[in-house]
Amino acid sequence: MPDTTTERAALIEGAPAPGVKKTDPIVVADGVQRTFGGVHAVDVDHVEIPRGAITALIGPNGAGKTTFFNLLTGFDKPNHGSWSFDGKPIGGVPAYKVARRGMIRTFQLTKALSMLSVMENMRLGAQEQPGENIARALVPALWRGREQQITERAQDLLARFKLDTKADDFAASLSGGQRKLLEMARALMSDPTMIMLDEPMAGVNPALTQSLLHHILDLKATGMTVLFVEHDMHVVREIADWVIVMAEGRIVAEGYPDQVMSDQAVIDAYLGSHHDTDLGDLSEEQQAELLDETQAEVEREEERNDG
Repeated sequence: MPDTTTERAALIEGAPAPGVKKTDPIVVADGVQRTFGGVHAVDVDHVEIPRGAITALIGPNGAGKTTFFNLLTGFDKPNHGSWSFDGKPIGGVPAYKVARRGMIRTFQLTKALSMLSVMENMRLGAQEQPGENIARALVPALWRGREQQITERAQDLLARFKLDTKADDFAASLSGGQRKLLEMARALMSDPTMIMLDEPMAGVNPALTQSLLHHILDLKATGMTVLFVEHDMHVVREIADWVIVMAEGRIVAEGYPDQVMSDQAVIDAYLGSHHDTDLGDLSEEQQAELLDETQAEVEREEERNDG
């Protein structure tokens, strides 16, 4: 586990439960609802995200995880609810302003601009670029120094993510895993306080998965808060300090990774309330494998129905 028992216990005030109060929350959300055609995609009464920790947001497909991400980061608007980031309300704040305040997110499907180079994609992630102003753009002395700083920052990050040899290549030439690395590196160009990763391991080969895991742990080591959506329970157990479980739009469980794997609410969310397997008789590794297999079967069934 990433933390010792003492460090982990310091995350919360009280016993693990949905909506439990955190010792030092960076995000606090209350009464957040988002409906689509009468269906409650998100219906979160109260949740807090602990500062400086790695929190996993898990749940079966259709649980509302990505929609909740979109609401928090200003890419969607709720029907009801309020939330704050770093002590300041950001409900209704546009996505670009949320990013400027230090909350940056990535997407399940990478958003690299394919016909720009890797370096150009990185430069786009930086804030405070005087050259974006038309009048200032006509005076190179006003923006050249900042551009050099941005380029140096980009070079450092590309080297850190082992993409420096790809700096001049089109983003379209990168593999799926390399695009994930590029998106994470670009998100760091703005020096965020918190980074939100939507299924960062999806479609990534095992070698790059380990690289991404190390990078996420490095983010925490620098004091950054990480919230990520993930289906792979082995990944969750390996790097998460805290786990939040969603099902049918609601928060049904919260806890430390080892506790969540054996939580009855989590078992019901993944397997249904009527199932024959007693997870209490399985090891943590076996529990994770069963939840992974169940999620994979759900996804295969959805693909068959779509076809």
